Amino acid sequence: MHIPIRFRRSNVAHRKIIFITGVSSGFGRALAQEALAAGDTVVGTVRSEQARQDFASLAADHAHAWVLDVTDFDAIEGVVAEVEAQVGPIDVLVNNAGYGHEGVLEESALAEMRRQFDVNVFGAVAMTRAVLPFMRGRRRGHIINITSMGGHATMPGIAYYCGSKFALEGISEALGKELKPLGIDVTAVAPGSFRTDWAGRSMVRTPRSIADYDPIFDALRAARQAKSGKQLGDPVKAARAILAVLAAAHPPAHLLLGSDALDLVRQKWSAFEHEMRTWEAVTLSTDG
Repeated sequence: MHIPIRFRRSNVAHRKIIFITGVSSGFGRALAQEALAAGDTVVGTVRSEQARQDFASLAADHAHAWVLDVTDFDAIEGVVAEVEAQVGPIDVLVNNAGYGHEGVLEESALAEMRRQFDVNVFGAVAMTRAVLPFMRGRRRGHIINITSMGGHATMPGIAYYCGSKFALEGISEALGKELKPLGIDVTAVAPGSFRTDWAGRSMVRTPRSIADYDPIFDALRAARQAKSGKQLGDPVKAARAILAVLAAAHPPAHLLLGSDALDLVRQKWSAFEHEMRTWEAVTLSTDG
């Protein structure tokens, strides 16, 4: 069933202030540039003073940057308060900052998992908690959490990454139910493979050490590295899709981006449906 997308009529008149974590490259940079081109004001987080200056130069009076590591949880509330006071009311928060971890679970230290969740999950939650008092007071706002097709369907060799994105998908869905009555929307955006540096310099790779995993893992690692920079997905088109979500009168709770994401998630749910039917008798045997 095709459901037409209806857009808010006030969108043209109301230019948004969009806060995006991680605007130095990838999705964050593409979204920032498209939003600026559309006339919105963008506040971005970066990791260095030089990056701050570079971002601010994109658009005088409309591009602002703060140096912030999203795992510096004690600093986040202060930064958000400064943005509200110096730039204006934050209409949209895009939790984009994150990175990928590649490694067989048995070979990957728990410290690597903690770091993955600190950035991809706790950083997003900390940012969200900081903006919510302001959005709640105004009874409007939109939280966009950038997750991944790996937050719906897993692949071997990226268990920590998939785990972090599954967590963010679940948090986003529950948060959306809490905030909907308050006029605040939440959308989890799950991209497939896009031409960003996710599989390049942004990915942390655990060294291999257990030969038993070679047959299933080595080919996947080689294919991922060979495909980096040549993926089907266009980050600019992803940015435009996110802007369309922000303009929608009834934005989705979940949005997949890319044909590969759509195919993979459909396959996952088809297999899950088959498994549920196969084991239905056992499932129902526990009642009573």
